[in-house]
Amino acid sequence: MPALMAFVAQRPGAAFLAFAALHVCVWTMLPSLIYSNLPLDLIEALTYGREWQLGSDKLPPLPWWLVEVAHRFVGADFAYYLLGEISVIAALAAVWATARALVGDMAALAAVLIVDGLHYLNYTAAKFNHDVIQLPFWALAGYAFRSGLRGGGTGAWLLLGIAIGGAFWAKYFVVVLIVPLGLFMLIDREARPTLKTAGPWLAAGTALLVMAPHLVWLAAHDFLPLSYASARATAPHAVIDHLLHPVEFAVSQAFFLVPSLLIAAPLLWPRPVAIAAPADALDRRLVTLLAFGPAATLIAGSLITGRGLVAMWGYPLWLFLGLWIVLTAGATIDRLQFRRVALTWATVFSTFALAFLTNYVVMPRFDHRYRATLFPGRELARTLSERYRAATGQAPAYVIATMWVGGNIAHYTPEQPRVLIDGNPQRAPWIDLADLKARGALVAWVEGDRSAVPAKLQPGAAGASVQPPVTVQSECGRSSVEVGWAILPPQP
Repeated sequence: MPALMAFVAQRPGAAFLAFAALHVCVWTMLPSLIYSNLPLDLIEALTYGREWQLGSDKLPPLPWWLVEVAHRFVGADFAYYLLGEISVIAALAAVWATARALVGDMAALAAVLIVDGLHYLNYTAAKFNHDVIQLPFWALAGYAFRSGLRGGGTGAWLLLGIAIGGAFWAKYFVVVLIVPLGLFMLIDREARPTLKTAGPWLAAGTALLVMAPHLVWLAAHDFLPLSYASARATAPHAVIDHLLHPVEFAVSQAFFLVPSLLIAAPLLWPRPVAIAAPADALDRRLVTLLAFGPAATLIAGSLITGRGLVAMWGYPLWLFLGLWIVLTAGATIDRLQFRRVALTWATVFSTFALAFLTNYVVMPRFDHRYRATLFPGRELARTLSERYRAATGQAPAYVIATMWVGGNIAHYTPEQPRVLIDGNPQRAPWIDLADLKARGALVAWVEGDRSAVPAKLQPGAAGASVQPPVTVQSECGRSSVEVGWAILPPQP
């Protein structure tokens, strides 16, 4: 351990790279070895991404495009999990760079270890999705915003605009970051003068330029994804919901932050001897803003509207919390304190890895709980494609099914047919219905009566010939999935 402390003190950059390499290796390897089926978010990404659309009925397309690129150039599952880790490490690198300028090398690494206690950055980051891809853009925006206000020049403001624009392509949630940043420049006495310079306006113009293609698409499609966002944020049913919904979210975030607070504990107890603040007043206000501003904005919005909040929306909210804790501790971190922080982080890191193994390897043998990553997607695709080919003499060109069932069949079938999601042309407007009718389709479902096409799929599957149901075994071999399926014959 003394040698490790000396290494961290003498070569902080190499120490961060060693941390990053360990993080990437562990959290790419674990899902690659354990998941027998891709998670829902990745199946969805592979279904949407292949279409290369500027928008969808749900969310912006950036993570879907990245998954499609990984699919085309690598084609192995580990590449999708690696995307998640690249996003996490890029975010932590931006936090580390911000912290180094304020608190020094060792304290900056401590700030990174603290925030890595969030399960968002390890256990759940394997399910690469819109929440994960937000992380580097939010962290980069924080770094650029601070640099811009501290005289970083045109480059810093340009970088801020790119980060905000990129975050918009990741998820519309970026609004809860934009609002506090804007309010800070309006309210803070030291930040306000920057509004008289070109910097903030350059950032705003750059962000709008980056967003422009998707904004045009949204306007042309009547802002279609807003209905999905509205459905996710549960509408209030009583006045008390204006209080209950934000409190529930705050409690969930407090619970998720417990490991990070444990990692930070050696910096706060025993109480360190106070010394001169490692950052000036403006920097301390900036870090406080980055650590709590977006979360406060989100909770305030829930208080006003009464709408519910999803716990997993907390992904990018706490990236700068570790830096805020280090600043709040008010003392230079010595090697003993850093050693305790590092040991606690190692314990938390190992606990998350062990929990991951337990949940996906051990528990399925006992609890028989449904896990998407143990769904028999490969066997389902093989069985139905073989039967479809035997009945029609050709491979399926289209699948009519829910996102989950259809996405699994499309991904794991060698010919990779396209998916008419839910049999609803509005959910997949890129599908040429005339071509679908001319070439036919495979229809599949796993819910309800397996001897009749569900009403949900009927709009796109009218005239389909129902086939005898098939049963496929789950990967753990302790449960099975009965699948109803039908053939929509070609209609030249």
